[in-house]
Amino acid sequence: MAMRSDDWQSSRAAGVNPAQFAILALLEGRPEGMGVKEIAASVLVSQPSATDSIAALERKGLVEKRPDPADLRALRILCTPAGLDLVQVERGRPGTAERAADALEPDMQEQMLLALIAMIRQLQENGDIPIQRMCVSCRYFSPFAHADAAKPHHCNFVDAAFGQKDLRIDCREHETADPSLRAATWSAFSKDHSHPPGQ
Repeated sequence: MAMRSDDWQSSRAAGVNPAQFAILALLEGRPEGMGVKEIAASVLVSQPSATDSIAALERKGLVEKRPDPADLRALRILCTPAGLDLVQVERGRPGTAERAADALEPDMQEQMLLALIAMIRQLQENGDIPIQRMCVSCRYFSPFAHADAAKPHHCNFVDAAFGQKDLRIDCREHETADPSLRAATWSAFSKDHSHPPGQ
């Protein structure tokens, strides 16, 4: 309820409806844009509903359509600078759920993040949602590549070690690993999570 309320407040402040705001937030960080079908699947609406929302956003100057270089019969939907500004302003305001999470002890925050990652992965594996831009589904992610308990993981995109609390659920640099690599990565990532954080 808190997250739904946050979404409504953000969309109202932005002058769009929640579905339109979800599309803008989805397109942020995707300079190559997305196809209408892909957008519909990602925000869990029908393709006609996504088309209507995109048309409304285009009229407001918040998105634009461009030919898909890979298929000139198809279109890519991109955020305009005005659309990006709008999303970034609203995302810069911590919501109710974010403030509640920030009030938790660090270990509890980490446990919650790990549980959320596991839930999202399960939804992906069940085919209920598209692949999300998480570390655990990215070809650049190497779990527990380092002995340092504070920074056990490695991102091969930036060539840097990082810790559990820095795991991402939506990363702009994400590139989906092939299914066999995703399975192997998840096996390596999840094998040590029977121990409390820091142990």
